[in-house]
Amino acid sequence: MAIDLEVVADEKAAARRAAEVIASIGSQSKAERNIFSLAMSGGRSPWGMLAILGEDETMPWGETELFQVDERIASPGSEDRNLTHMVLGLSMDHQATLRPMPVTQRGLDDAAREYESQLPEPLDCVHLGLGPDGHTASLVPGDPVLEVSDRRVALTETAYQDYYRMTLTYPALDKARQIVWLVTGPKKREPLEKLLAGDASIPAGRVENDNMIVIADAAAGGDLAG
Repeated sequence: MAIDLEVVADEKAAARRAAEVIASIGSQSKAERNIFSLAMSGGRSPWGMLAILGEDETMPWGETELFQVDERIASPGSEDRNLTHMVLGLSMDHQATLRPMPVTQRGLDDAAREYESQLPEPLDCVHLGLGPDGHTASLVPGDPVLEVSDRRVALTETAYQDYYRMTLTYPALDKARQIVWLVTGPKKREPLEKLLAGDASIPAGRVENDNMIVIADAAAGGDLAG
């Protein structure tokens, strides 16, 4: 399984390039299927990318459904919720594309099944990040969610950084038409090397998809290109 790697100068350049790649995938999806299903991860890294996408005239927002890759089980409006930052990063018009994970419902297992029923199969594009510990989405080291093979959306069984989470699982990631990784910062250098090697000792290294591109800044991937 080969992963394409593009290394750019810095975090801002990585955000711009990732936005360009996603917009291009979106345009192709619109041309082929008249719809673009995009799932976006949380964390700080994609905030700049999302802002750039919001202003990109080539991004087919009118045909886009924007799903969440993962979400913390926290109160509506919490600063720790990925959705909060997605809403802040999008215009009112673009917010209509959002398909939030229903993490405030009382029965969370049923809520996860409900969200799964709404997911296209396959998703056109999934944006993923990479944690210093090698996690991606909310597929975190040591959690039983790593072994889920019969569900595309599931709940973590242990709290990670104080929160339980809802997340896409490997079956959803593996079947996506395209995965775009955005990886920045020196703390990501070691896990990025493992990801590129397909090292299954980290959760990210267990993603099996034939169409993956990594956009990294020089701090994370400068000596890994080529």
